[in-house]
Amino acid sequence: MRKEESKKDVLNRLSYLEGHCRAVRRMVDEGAYCIDIIHQIEAIEAALKKVKEKILAEHLQTCVTTAIKGDNEKDRKRVITELLDVYEKIC
Repeated sequence: MRKEESKKDVLNRLSYLEGHCRAVRRMVDEGAYCIDIIHQIEAIEAALKKVKEKILAEHLQTCVTTAIKGDNEKDRKRVITELLDVYEKIC
């Protein structure tokens, strides 16, 4: 993460996620209703997806753009391969 504002946003979202994970743990420990726990887990999954999207957008705007514009063909191929690998995992 290069941009300080993006980094701060991601860190804030991760703090939010930590709180949600602790809440789910507490709910399980206290024997909360299963559906309520599942709803909390869905919120965590959605928040994680947003974090992943933010980090990927930052990567595309910085590292990938730099490599593609650069003169090093090896770097260009590397970032394209990385992106294809990530795409394969998320789709």
